[in-house]
Amino acid sequence: MKEKTNVNNDGWRRLQKRLFKMVSVGVIDDKINQGYDVISTGMLVLNLTAAVLNTFNSISDKYGTILASIETWTVLFFAIDYVLRLLTARYLYPDKKESVAVGKYIISFSGIIDLLSFLPFYLPIFFPAGAAVFRMFRVVRILRLFRINAYYDSLNVITEVIVRKRQQLISSVFIIVILMLASSLCMYSLENKAQPDVFSNAFSGIWWAASTLLTVGYGDIYPITPAGKMMGIIITFLGVGMVAIPTGIISAGFVEQYTRLKTLGEFGKEKDVHFIELTVSKGDNWAGKTLLELKLPKNALVAAVIRGKESLLPKANLKIQENDTLIIGAEANQNHPPIDVKEIVIDKAHPWNGEAVRNLDISRQSYIVLIKRNGNSIIPRGDIILIDGDVLFIYSNIKRDDFGV
Repeated sequence: MKEKTNVNNDGWRRLQKRLFKMVSVGVIDDKINQGYDVISTGMLVLNLTAAVLNTFNSISDKYGTILASIETWTVLFFAIDYVLRLLTARYLYPDKKESVAVGKYIISFSGIIDLLSFLPFYLPIFFPAGAAVFRMFRVVRILRLFRINAYYDSLNVITEVIVRKRQQLISSVFIIVILMLASSLCMYSLENKAQPDVFSNAFSGIWWAASTLLTVGYGDIYPITPAGKMMGIIITFLGVGMVAIPTGIISAGFVEQYTRLKTLGEFGKEKDVHFIELTVSKGDNWAGKTLLELKLPKNALVAAVIRGKESLLPKANLKIQENDTLIIGAEANQNHPPIDVKEIVIDKAHPWNGEAVRNLDISRQSYIVLIKRNGNSIIPRGDIILIDGDVLFIYSNIKRDDFGV
């Protein structure tokens, strides 16, 4: 009886894992996962299209029944999707107990968006009086579009840039908020006597400060005293600089990200010499050997040997020691097929999180060449367990016919 229970549990765990891969956006290791992504995106687009068309009276009067049916079925799909994500939450947070993982998903940003995607549609059945308010919450469904980021690398750059630059962005927003409060207090002091109804208290100028600092300038609230106008000019100039700070941070982030992706994507296509850095670890076969004994390929050479703080001249009889760092250069081989390089970031929601390298579902034409973890480079071995924050570099051989060669 106990064995039968264990078998049933194992079967349920496998089904959970299979369902988790299916509902995880961007996992395209088989046709079912790809199909679910297409259906999920299609349902969302249909739902939003029906919602927009329903605002036109001429279309609503003529096709209202069809639009209502589309909304009913798409919302039902969102509800089923939410249930599936609840059932597979233990794989979303593999380091948590199943009950804790479910609770963590429910209160997460994605979980709240998923819940509000379908719940407001059914609430009027139980609370008819709040139908108008519940209908407003249906707009939250549009936030599900952010899941497409995980499927398209170009869109995913947006998320990566914001995450990488979050500290700088938070600092710039903090400066803007402080400046906004200071501007409001100053304008209150200067304009309160002249406009007691407009600038009635210390925080009544927040709206003016926000529209001025963010260079919107609606003109519904404005200073009328000479000192207030002078302060307004100063605040306007400061506002131009304040808005430029987060804009510059994001722009620089985009340049850095695209430069890195372009450098990886052009691997194997350049004709110059490429350099790699290798550190000889304890027990490595190279430790104790001379450079001549390494027997590197003819088109590869050791450009430098870094030992501690010294950079040693790479002579043939130089013995390699543990912890030495070798800078090896090699001319790009023009005869090998093109190589497609992909950088995959493992987060908590990724199905590879918690999996051993040997168990990953990847093509035979692809292989992991490097794992970056906390700034360190790790040579991929089959027993390495991937964790949140790991960055995988995967090379895939591409047929020459795909490039018209």
